[in-house]
Amino acid sequence: MSATTLEPEAGHQPRIPAAGHHRDVNGGWLRPAVFGAVDGLVSNFALMTGVVGGAVSHGTVVLTGLAGLAAGACSMAAGEYTSVASQRELVQAEIEAERLELSRNPHGELAELAQLYVSRGVDPDLAHEVARQLSADPELALEVHAREELGVDPTDLPSPLVAAGSSFLCFALGALLPLLPYLLGATTLLPALALAAAGLFLCGAVVARVTARSWWFSGLRQLVLGGAAAGVTYLLGSLIGGHVG
Repeated sequence: MSATTLEPEAGHQPRIPAAGHHRDVNGGWLRPAVFGAVDGLVSNFALMTGVVGGAVSHGTVVLTGLAGLAAGACSMAAGEYTSVASQRELVQAEIEAERLELSRNPHGELAELAQLYVSRGVDPDLAHEVARQLSADPELALEVHAREELGVDPTDLPSPLVAAGSSFLCFALGALLPLLPYLLGATTLLPALALAAAGLFLCGAVVARVTARSWWFSGLRQLVLGGAAAGVTYLLGSLIGGHVG
């Protein structure tokens, strides 16, 4: 019987897993895009059902939907830009503080990095050698320290403009969905209700593509939450609509 060998056959290279096969979970566009679309659909549909419950004219419903779309999209974009820009500036300040510490106390930072690897089970001698080699390049050392100590990648910080643009566009698209039947001549809430319900379920199902949840669970959850919001505003509109004006 021949011994089993682990050597690759002649002419064949061992298969190496491709880098970058994981989904991007740190990008600056995914969260605002998903949140913007869902928020645009839910908030504008709820806003429109509220005024419909108040028995207003067709033109008022359309104007309310357009105003909700424009105001909400601008508000979401401004909020996302401010939030992401503030977070980015804070992270950059911490990275610069780490850069300064590396230049002032390189031996202490090297020892700190080595001790971190030791705490994770690496042999002390090997940990010190790895830390020494990583610290030989100042930019690489900064990147490693930022990853290990701050939990961020200095080369992959989210963009405020990308976050704002994604939020604005997706909110507008979500908000347009329940408004579309009225723009096309609908005079009752039923077509908007059907389109919004389909959109809510679809948004939830799409969210499930980047999470561990099943598409039907995520879709039904979003449908229930959005329907509840619309139901509350419709009830409020029905109760107080006739007493306003």
